[in-house]
Amino acid sequence: MRTRVKDYIEVSDYTSLDRLITTLTAIRDSLPEGADPELKLRGDDIFGRRLSITYFRELSAEEQALDAKYHARDQAVTDELKALTAKLDDVPYDKPKARRAA
Repeated sequence: MRTRVKDYIEVSDYTSLDRLITTLTAIRDSLPEGADPELKLRGDDIFGRRLSITYFRELSAEEQALDAKYHARDQAVTDELKALTAKLDDVPYDKPKARRAA
């Protein structure tokens, strides 16, 4: 199973372009085949800027177990909400009459 993961790279305000290119090239070369990486610039002048790199990779066995565990729990919650919604749909509701201004 593949999932998209994020990796954050801090870029200082005074990083040289050559150093940034070297860093990004090294990151790209270390990614798995078919990772389909994407780069986004996030942040602002007050809190700083950050390059965000996302890419696809296979989940480890531990990550798959956790994903299955939480997916099952989320599915149970979704099923419970659907059941409650069905019960609420059966409750009769009379729309209140509009009041007249005196």
